[in-house]
Amino acid sequence: MVYTAENMLVRSRDTGGTGVFAEVFAAQAGWQYLNMTVRRMNGGEKWAANTGAYEYGHVILGGKCHIRSSAGDFLNIGARTNVFSGKPFAMYLSRNTDFEIEALTDGFEVASCWVETDEDHPAQLVTPESSAVELRGGGNASRQINSIFPPGFDCHRLVCVEVYTPSGNWSSYPPHKHDVHREDENGNLLEADLEEIYFYKIDRPEGYAYQRVYTDDRHIDALMMAQHHDAILVPEGYHPVVSAPGYNTYYLNWLAGSAQSLANSDDPAYAWVKDQWPPIDPRLPIVK
Repeated sequence: MVYTAENMLVRSRDTGGTGVFAEVFAAQAGWQYLNMTVRRMNGGEKWAANTGAYEYGHVILGGKCHIRSSAGDFLNIGARTNVFSGKPFAMYLSRNTDFEIEALTDGFEVASCWVETDEDHPAQLVTPESSAVELRGGGNASRQINSIFPPGFDCHRLVCVEVYTPSGNWSSYPPHKHDVHREDENGNLLEADLEEIYFYKIDRPEGYAYQRVYTDDRHIDALMMAQHHDAILVPEGYHPVVSAPGYNTYYLNWLAGSAQSLANSDDPAYAWVKDQWPPIDPRLPIVK
């Protein structure tokens, strides 16, 4: 598949109502693993399915719900009204699991990702208390990362974090990539080959961020403007982000590939900036 700005940017179809308003399917993305939907439900609405041959992650973006499943029931979960008001609740479900999500509040939103697997893992609830926070970078390249399904999480392939980039700041910087599986002579992982989805929210919906995706040989070299509820596909290459002044940018990252890892390589042209980071932006953390 030839990747361009037109097919790596997945525009939201959100009209303010209920139902799925953002989606990515592996076959359409031209890759192997990642599928995603983001849906809105009002109180009392239910969504039921079976995970089939996939492991699933559900991240509650806002509102409260019950999640009932053949692996157990998880009731009255969710705390934040939106992603800018608190840390996440999330649910991991293994393959061949029946589940039902029942919204308890109007405007409930959940992002769901599924990845093919041949392994079984326990159902697990992620709470705000178990979501570790990292402040990364420095100065106007400072950002906040909340772990959801981090490397080492008891699953097969899924990795998920959410990232907050303050107004005017850069994120995913220096530009890094994870598109080749590399190990050293001792078998230690140096870089994983990962597919990645960025799902965006902006604290004021007229705002935007820019994301570039490019490879060393520039067979991919695209610059995209991501608006509220858009998604950007990162099949390979480096992928830095910058948030428009006046607007805080949130993105939910789903990753899967050759290892349950975030091992990556910086673009050598820009890696030097890490040795000269100024202090972390005092506006961080955005959510606690």
